[in-house]
Amino acid sequence: MSEGGRWHLAGPGADGLRVIDEYLGYLADRNYSPKTLRAYGFDLVMFGRWLLGEGLGIEDVTTPVLLRFLAACRAARLPGRPGPNVVDLAGRRLDGYAATTVNRRLVAVSGLFAFRAMRDPHLPSPVPKGIERQRFVPGEKTGLLAHLARRPRPRSALRVREPRRMPRPLTSSEAAQLLASLRTWRDRAIAGLMLYCGLRTCEVLALDVADVDVGRGWIRVWGKGAKERAVPLDGDLARVIQGYLLAERPESDSARLFLVAKGPNRGQPLTPAGLRTIFRYHRQRSGVTAGHPHALRHSFGTALAEAGVDLSVMQALLGHTHVDTTARYVHLAPKRVKEEFDARVSREPCKSEPSSVVNLF
Repeated sequence: MSEGGRWHLAGPGADGLRVIDEYLGYLADRNYSPKTLRAYGFDLVMFGRWLLGEGLGIEDVTTPVLLRFLAACRAARLPGRPGPNVVDLAGRRLDGYAATTVNRRLVAVSGLFAFRAMRDPHLPSPVPKGIERQRFVPGEKTGLLAHLARRPRPRSALRVREPRRMPRPLTSSEAAQLLASLRTWRDRAIAGLMLYCGLRTCEVLALDVADVDVGRGWIRVWGKGAKERAVPLDGDLARVIQGYLLAERPESDSARLFLVAKGPNRGQPLTPAGLRTIFRYHRQRSGVTAGHPHALRHSFGTALAEAGVDLSVMQALLGHTHVDTTARYVHLAPKRVKEEFDARVSREPCKSEPSSVVNLF
């Protein structure tokens, strides 16, 4: 439970797990975001419940115990999911936790024991250390991006291998169909900030009126980890935002840009639940089932990659901390890949060398 912005455990057996409360308070003092604290809090609650079920305490945790916890996470079944005999195309069960969820729990547990070891050096962490991550990722080996190379960090040996999925952008027709279903200046401005500026949902909702400079064509964006960046504003989108400010935005004491337009909460800042409701309604109305807010951001990143924008510029516009996250959009741009492929296979073989191209037809 949370009181005064601090999370603490409650219920039977919580007295033996007070180090979890101290660790979450330590993260709060380090200015971790409330969402991160909430996620880590629930992860550590699950870890504490598992320990109590096994009759163990924090002081009893060893590496074999953590391996058993990892196996329990992988074997756990989620109620309401199809299973246990239903699998995806890769052979993974659909009623279990995702690999990203398991890894996040392991990160929370590793941080807990690192905090305990920092406070008491006589209590070493039972989390085994893994091998160092790759020194460079694709795109960091060149001199242009050499300043982005990071010091190698060890990865936990308990880490579960995650499937590498490419983000799915909307096609041009899907994006046009979704935008055509929007009727208000506010909804058009929200979708436009995601599609033409690449903003995340939380970044759109956190915008203040003062953050948008319509005249100069810039937006001040507060990204993850309270990182500030400046994003250029498209001229047509600037006119849509100006129309919203002049014609639709309710009178309010709130400095937030996007407010609730109707109902008892009129004039209050738009919430994540309200934004999900807006997109859910327009997905049904337009028939674009993939029209989620983050799909618009993926479409922006894909458009940049297809246009050949420099990787470091893409990273700055999208607000990514690591360039390897941005590099996914380079592989996602099928148009550019197809052009390079066609240019290569259509090249005539050198006369002095035997041709390595076999005519199949």
